[in-house]
Amino acid sequence: MMLIEETAIADTALPVDQFKAHLRLGRGFAETSLQDDVLKGFLRAAMAAIEARTGKVLISRSFTWTLSRWRNDAGEVLPVAPVTRIDAVTLTDAQGAQQVVAPETYRLERDSQRPCLRPMGACLPSIPAGGEVTIALTAGMAADWGGLPADLGQAVLLLAAHYYEYRDETSLGDGCMPFGVTSLIQRYRMVRFGAGVLQ
Repeated sequence: MMLIEETAIADTALPVDQFKAHLRLGRGFAETSLQDDVLKGFLRAAMAAIEARTGKVLISRSFTWTLSRWRNDAGEVLPVAPVTRIDAVTLTDAQGAQQVVAPETYRLERDSQRPCLRPMGACLPSIPAGGEVTIALTAGMAADWGGLPADLGQAVLLLAAHYYEYRDETSLGDGCMPFGVTSLIQRYRMVRFGAGVLQ
């Protein structure tokens, strides 16, 4: 299995001015844009960390997911959420020949936690022996920064500010995330059940 992010978040979609205000950086000076690239890097890192913790794509973009076999041919749970659209399903055989699956033979089962590719009939199309299937999809909670829930937007700014303030610190533990950020994203995290135990 391989998930590839086909489109990145555009620089223009990043809330650089809001981040500067959050950091209380000086304004009105000729050099105010000198740090923009650095600030964009911290914003991207914060978004990536929050997406990893929540399992949610924040700003809408395109992905491709490639599988060598279905885990369940009655419905394949997709690796990101929320999925807004299935753009294509393509079968590739062992020789590299491709066949686009007719869109009327499958559907997207929307779910904020576990969206699923479902067949319109009994099962998803067979993957050729030695081949693979590639699902092209669009996922994201909002088309742009302004469409994000306020708590997630605040979490991104808080975490990016944490990265900025501690940019020279190397002794923080793995997975360190400030408590304020953790509490803001808690309701978006996926609840997993395994062997009868809440995880």
